[in-house]
Amino acid sequence: MPEEINRQWVMASRPVGFPNEGHFELREAALPNAKHGEVLIKLEYLSIDPYMRGRMNESKSYTPGVQIGEVMTGEGVGVVVESRAKGISTGDHVVTRTGWQEYATAHVSAVRKVDSSVAPVSTALGVLGMPGLTAYFGTLHVIDPKPGDALVVSAASGAVGGVVGQLAKLSGCRVIGTAGSDEKVSYIVDELGFDAGINYKTENVSERLGELCPDGIDGYFDNVGGETTDAVMEHLATGARIAICGQIAQYNDVEQAMGPRNIRALLVAQAKMQGFLVFQFVQQYPAALERLSKWVSEGTLKYKEDIVEGFEEMPKAFIGMMHGANFGKLLVKTNA
Repeated sequence: MPEEINRQWVMASRPVGFPNEGHFELREAALPNAKHGEVLIKLEYLSIDPYMRGRMNESKSYTPGVQIGEVMTGEGVGVVVESRAKGISTGDHVVTRTGWQEYATAHVSAVRKVDSSVAPVSTALGVLGMPGLTAYFGTLHVIDPKPGDALVVSAASGAVGGVVGQLAKLSGCRVIGTAGSDEKVSYIVDELGFDAGINYKTENVSERLGELCPDGIDGYFDNVGGETTDAVMEHLATGARIAICGQIAQYNDVEQAMGPRNIRALLVAQAKMQGFLVFQFVQQYPAALERLSKWVSEGTLKYKEDIVEGFEEMPKAFIGMMHGANFGKLLVKTNA
C-alpha cells in the first residue's frame, strides 16, 4: 500500500479579481479507503482548466462551487493502487474527477479506463478528455460547420481551441484563430493547419477579420468573450452560428462587465448564439472518443501539452494560466 498521507490543495479564501498563491493552502490528510464498488487512485497528472476560476466564486453557476477549506476541483488521471470494483484492476489507468490531491477514491461508475496504447495517459485530460470532447461537440453539433464556411476560434492554441480548428478543417472550413503571441499564431498556422492567425495583443482584430473574412464569419467558437467577441460580431455572415464555450476574459473582473452592446448584429445576420456544456452530450461520449482516438492515432489530430513538474506547483500553474502563460493543454505532473 502507498504512504498513509494524502497531500491536498484546498481553497483558503475566495479571490476578488485575479487569484494569488495566498488563496490556496497545502494540507495533509489521511489516505482515503476504497469502499465497495470504489477504486483508490494514485494521481500522475492533474488538469488545470479555466473553468476552475468560476468554481472559486460564490455566485450561482451550472454546478456547485468550491467552499472555503474544500479541495480544489478538477480532473486527474492515475494508476489504480486498490480496487474493490468489478471491471477495474490494480495497475489500470483511469481518469475521473479527483480534485487537487495526490490520491483519490472514486466509484467505478464515475471512472473511465485509459488505453495507453492509443496515446499517453496524459491525453485523457486533454485531446482525449474533457477539452477534446468540448471541442468536438461545440464544433460539430453546435456550430455544425459546412464546407466552405469561414470559422473563427478564439484562444486557438489552447487545449480546446486547437482541436476546434482542426475539426473545422476536417469539415472543409477556412479557419482563422486568435492567440496571444506570434509563437502561438505560428503554431496554429504552421503545425495545426489553420488558414490564418491573429495576434490579438498586437493586431487590430476587427480589421484583420474584415480582411480575412470578406464575405463574413459563418461560425465562431468563443472561448474568451470580451473584445475579441465584440470584433467577431461586427463581421457575421447571414445565418452565422456562435458556440459560447468560455468567457475567460471576464473571469477575473471585479465589476460585472458591460453586456453585449452590438447584439443587434445577431438580428441583422439572422444568426444563432448558443451556450453549451460538454456534459449535455454525455450519452455520446463513447462515439466521440472513438473518433477522436482514431484521428490522434493516425496523426490527423495534433495536440500540444504544457506539463508543469511537481504537485507543489499547482497554484502557480493555475495563476499562470489565468495570465495566458501556458501554451497548449496545461497539466501538472504530480511526481507521486
